[in-house]
Amino acid sequence: MAALQTDALVVGGGLAGIVAALELLRAGQRVILIDRDTPERFGGLALWAFGGMALVGTLLQAKMRIPDTPERALADWQRFGELAEDDLFPRQWARYYVEHSRSQVYDWLLGEGLKFMPAVNWVERGRHGEGNSLPRYHVVWGTSRELTRRMIAALRRASGDGRLTLLHRHRVTQLEQSSGGLSGAVAIDEGSGQALQLRAPVVVLAMGGINGGHAETRANWPRNRFMPAAMLNGAHPFADGRLHHHAAERFGAQITHAGEMWNYAAGIPHPYPEFAGHGLSIIPCKSALWLNHSGKRIGPEPLVTGFDTHWLCQRVAQQDKPWTWHLLNWRIAAKEFAISGAEHNQRIRDMKFPAFIKETLLGNHRLVRQMQSESPHFLVADTLAELAVKMNALTASHDVQAATLQATADAFDANFSNGNKLENDDQIRRILHARQWRPDMLRTCKPAPLQQKGAGPFIAIHLQLITRKSLGGLRTDLQSRVLDSAGEPVDGLYCVGEAAGFGGGGASGKRSLEGTFLPGCILTARAAARSITRGGANTCR
Repeated sequence: MAALQTDALVVGGGLAGIVAALELLRAGQRVILIDRDTPERFGGLALWAFGGMALVGTLLQAKMRIPDTPERALADWQRFGELAEDDLFPRQWARYYVEHSRSQVYDWLLGEGLKFMPAVNWVERGRHGEGNSLPRYHVVWGTSRELTRRMIAALRRASGDGRLTLLHRHRVTQLEQSSGGLSGAVAIDEGSGQALQLRAPVVVLAMGGINGGHAETRANWPRNRFMPAAMLNGAHPFADGRLHHHAAERFGAQITHAGEMWNYAAGIPHPYPEFAGHGLSIIPCKSALWLNHSGKRIGPEPLVTGFDTHWLCQRVAQQDKPWTWHLLNWRIAAKEFAISGAEHNQRIRDMKFPAFIKETLLGNHRLVRQMQSESPHFLVADTLAELAVKMNALTASHDVQAATLQATADAFDANFSNGNKLENDDQIRRILHARQWRPDMLRTCKPAPLQQKGAGPFIAIHLQLITRKSLGGLRTDLQSRVLDSAGEPVDGLYCVGEAAGFGGGGASGKRSLEGTFLPGCILTARAAARSITRGGANTCR
């Protein structure tokens, strides 16, 4: 078996692994970075992501007169995530995040040449105000793709003297021990099938989450929650949990909060899938009516995005069939329809600000027409009766009766029969609340009848729950050291990013404040690198 020797081995080429390797190289370490994917996909899910970040106390917040503080953010985090009192390490990481996201993420990225869009968005407000009590959602200009590419470029610059060995298309199959301690790992070249021994006193696990495949997702699904019969996959298929289980079995590492996941309630199959079940995560239109399989509005509390994603997923999972519908019109879609990720946000991704402003003000008709052309799950019709026929044809059923769909639209439109004087609908109230914050007002329609003259044609989007992130993972301390059953660090073994539940084995609890994942990757990776290069001293406080 061929062998390579290094100071530190980083397993996983996503954002967390790249940042860990970058910081180690800058500290003078020799690093082997191993990644299962191809060179053009180096960066993992971060290469595809939108680039939203929940950040606390930034200059942009101050500029928009948002009075945020770490204390306020921590209160929101712990309340919304429902972190248990005995969640010691997740609570420590939650506090560390809110106290250091500005300096360790926002300021650091600005220093690396990244920029943020000039607005802070307000997401995950909570159904009753128990979520983000004010706006924190910052968007990287250029999306997460620009972030990832800049980190990769910095990585290559830092390795100019040959201290980085980058192995693509390799998979770590086991961690190795020697004289009772960690000594490295064994990897397989997935092209040739040859084994390679990687010798290192330090291993940083950055292999992503545990729910990249539906078998593992279903095995981890909490028994007291509804699980849909079918789901789409928005996670990375290589995030299969194998190394989590291997570390647990061989080194006593602890997998915690495995049943906590950050899924999305509105997904459609990717028109050009890159793996089985590959889905796109739709950002649900606030003004769309969310219907069950028969065309009736889901209630009694209507489903509206932007308040509690975790609750939306549970409500969708409770439906009789594993799909739901969005009913809207072209007016709503042009202003509100969006798809998460870099691929379908070209104006932000390609940093074309005038074009972005134009589409924001005049409507993103381009994306609506694109999905009408590319996706059979995006249906357009001039009448509700015609739309019902198309909905049934797609699902090979007679579930949606034209009369039912008409009655659903009529019942909602009745709110406007006397102008805005007799509105009495919780969805309308939530929309009006969202529009009070100007960045949300620009992307949210003023409430109006669905059948408003000139607002057509009608649109129905066929949706399924789509998996995304693991909120649980290997338990770690504030130095990103993997902990055993006694709470003691496993010598030489670190875990960062989603593999560690973004810190502590589940820092978000049951719910994320949204946008905590990319910063969580950066924070945990930088903490690991500091600990490794400073001899394990507690440098995170």
